[in-house]
Amino acid sequence: MENILAALSQSSSQMSMGTFLMDIGTALVIGLVLALVYMYKTRYSKSFVVTLAVLPAVVAMVIMLVNGSIGAGVAVAGTFTLVRFRSAPGTAKEIGAIFLAMSAGLACGMGYLMYASIFVGIMSAILVIYNGSKLGEIKETEKTMTITIPETLNYTNAFDDIMKEYTTGSRIRGVKTTNMGSLFKVTYNLTLKDKDMEKEFIDKLRCRNGNLEIVLNNDFAGGEL
Repeated sequence: MENILAALSQSSSQMSMGTFLMDIGTALVIGLVLALVYMYKTRYSKSFVVTLAVLPAVVAMVIMLVNGSIGAGVAVAGTFTLVRFRSAPGTAKEIGAIFLAMSAGLACGMGYLMYASIFVGIMSAILVIYNGSKLGEIKETEKTMTITIPETLNYTNAFDDIMKEYTTGSRIRGVKTTNMGSLFKVTYNLTLKDKDMEKEFIDKLRCRNGNLEIVLNNDFAGGEL
């Protein structure tokens, strides 16, 4: 235990004020670039963008303070485990942005300013290209539908003929009982043959389910049809 504490307290090199300012300044510039790239075609909150902008500098400071081999290892492990606190409510893009900012901050803190700048430049260009492209976009005909039906209606094949007429494929994602078990809410993934026939499709379903609630939206969940 004493050896570990001694290793953590030792510094492998003396850092000048100029080096410190250069590392922090580079980290702040990199953080600003990452924040601007994250804002491109993304719904965001100001608090997250500001945090993302300063995160590389914070991580760089931690690495500079514990620049021994054991200290750096502990610091790296500690900083990356902090992502858990954002991963629960955050989106995949937010988590990816945090990892990217931390990686850049680690490089700056260890003195690899050129590598950090090149890395962020390449990743920023790739992110802008991907966000501007149609990569991963959901087609307008891909829908998620939740339809309410009475308990007397067999949901497994109640709408097969309508689905064949208006969709190229459909599957049941889940079933939920409601209203003390007297109603079922069935959720489908489906792909419409023609998006302009959406209203006619819903009208046919309304006639079949007794004009109960139908929700059709674009929040398509992945999976084969």
